[in-house]
Amino acid sequence: MDNFLIGIGKRIKEIRKKQHITINTLATNAQVSNGLISRIENGRTIPSLPVLLEIISALEIDASTFFEGVEKKTGSKYIHIKKEEQQLIEKEVEAEGFTYYQIFGKSLNAVGFEAVLLTVSPNSKREKVITDAWEFKYVMSGECTYLIDNVEVTVKEGDSLYFDGRLPHVPVNRTQTPCTMFVLYFYSENN
Repeated sequence: MDNFLIGIGKRIKEIRKKQHITINTLATNAQVSNGLISRIENGRTIPSLPVLLEIISALEIDASTFFEGVEKKTGSKYIHIKKEEQQLIEKEVEAEGFTYYQIFGKSLNAVGFEAVLLTVSPNSKREKVITDAWEFKYVMSGECTYLIDNVEVTVKEGDSLYFDGRLPHVPVNRTQTPCTMFVLYFYSENN
């Protein structure tokens, strides 16, 4: 998967916020669901070409302007992300108690990946989500329970968890202390 595919969601969100357009308005104008826009913006899925073109049209910009801001380096032997390039990201608007801090998100040799630090606060709330990626979690501190499809897995400090993000899932923090984990999302054309 090329780098620009991973940057599409970020570019849509950047333009939408710059133009002060809500997710609901963009979704209505592009004739797609709010959930799809949210998943695209937050790197959980990649739109089909017709949907992408509808979204670009709904943003009222031309395609060449849209793609000017999408990163696309190829043939690199390494990727270096400086600390000041890392950013706090908003994954789901309706979620409470989830803080994602993106520390890495690029593609190299047809495999895209994103690394985030996720803190799940006590009493956090979110519906199960689906991600077009394989997910790896390493618990740095605290404890939480992952609901993956119809299974519950409790992970504690030092534990790792790897699963297909296409299964509905959500972490639930049933403790009184925050749970912080290092998360890797792996995207590929053969997902």
